[in-house]
Amino acid sequence: MKCPFCQHDETQVLDTRVSEEGDAIRRRRRCAKCDKRFTTYERIELIMPVVVKKNGSRTEFAAAKLRGSLMLALRKRPVAAAAVDTAISSIQEKLLTSGKREVDSGYIGELVMQELKQLDKIAYIRFASVYKNFEDLAEFQDAIAEVGHERKPRKP
Repeated sequence: MKCPFCQHDETQVLDTRVSEEGDAIRRRRRCAKCDKRFTTYERIELIMPVVVKKNGSRTEFAAAKLRGSLMLALRKRPVAAAAVDTAISSIQEKLLTSGKREVDSGYIGELVMQELKQLDKIAYIRFASVYKNFEDLAEFQDAIAEVGHERKPRKP
C-alpha cells in the first residue's frame, strides 16, 4: 500500500478492525518513510455481468428494468411486493454466482420466467407470450397446458 502523503511503498498496519456494519475491514497504517498515519478500508466488490442483447450490443445490467418487466407481467395480479423483491434478489444472485462476465438477455428472460412460474401462472403466461414471441393460438395453448399440468385439481 502506497502512502498517500509521500508515495512510499512501505507501510505498516497498526490496527485492523471489522466495521460496525460488518461489510468492510478498517486498517490503520503508518508510513515507514514519513511516519504519517492513514486509514484504509477493504470492501467486497460484486460486479454484475454485462448483458448481451439479441442484436449483439452490450449494456450494463439494470435492476430497474428487471423490476419493470416483472411488474408489467404481474400487473393487477395478487402478488405481494415482498415476493417480487425476493424474485428479483434470486435472479440477481443467480447472475452474480454464475461467474460469467457476460450473459445473454435470453438467459435473464429464462430466469424471469422461472420466477414468474412460481409467483403467478397468469403473469408467467403474459411474460412468456411476449418473450417467446407467440405467433399463433397453438403456442398459447402449449404454454397454458405446460402450466396447467402443474396445477392442483379443483374441488367440486
